[in-house]
Amino acid sequence: MIFDSHTHLNAEQFKGEEAAVVKRAQELGVTKMAVVGFDAATIAKTLELNQQFPGVYSIIGWHPTEAGSYIKAVEKQLEQQLTLPKVVAYGEIGLDYHWMEDPQDVQERVFRRQIAIAKEHGLPISIHMREATEDTYRILKEEDVRDIGGIMHSYSGDLEWAKRFLDLGMHISFSGVVTFKKALDVQEAATGVPLERLLVETDAPYLAPVPYRGKRNEPGYTFYVVEKIAQLREMPPEAVAKQTYENAQRLFRLAD
Repeated sequence: MIFDSHTHLNAEQFKGEEAAVVKRAQELGVTKMAVVGFDAATIAKTLELNQQFPGVYSIIGWHPTEAGSYIKAVEKQLEQQLTLPKVVAYGEIGLDYHWMEDPQDVQERVFRRQIAIAKEHGLPISIHMREATEDTYRILKEEDVRDIGGIMHSYSGDLEWAKRFLDLGMHISFSGVVTFKKALDVQEAATGVPLERLLVETDAPYLAPVPYRGKRNEPGYTFYVVEKIAQLREMPPEAVAKQTYENAQRLFRLAD
């Protein structure tokens, strides 16, 4: 059994195909997935999907590229939605200095505010970090997130940075990037992160793993992420699947 810890089954690319995508995922052993909503429309959709499919759970929050639209009404709505059944984490939140839709100070203010809300609700956080490693680390450290923990989603850094995030109480989640031939830093991190703090994901429909690189990603393709990590760590894929599934269950406070 495999747990895709971060996917976007709520994306437009899957519209009308959700049931077929879930079925294909199950055929590849992906029995559970956390579908991430990061704005009003995608949050509404993940909350709908978690009622439709037993193995679907929701992570909800306000994405850093949406920081400028984070207003009191948004926060109030989020606070209500966080209490709904099958909402297992707060995210994806963080910093994005690649697109820079909003200035750094706005992103940071919204990031810190959402960490505070996650703490109030006792929920782990899912972190989006793009070209903002040092600031993300600084904020997580200053906000002392150890009590709630969380996920460095689709981790693309090296092992040294991974260790620093682990020291803050975070889990490290690997996506299809780990299967890319030139992603040597990511592969080294996937080999060195302690097994009990390792997660797997797709970030579908983005970042499809080899052998589907360049095509639409699907939650089922977490199978190939597990296979690659198992190869890197010289372990049976079943052992990586089992451990990462149990890690997700524990972090999200779920029971079979």
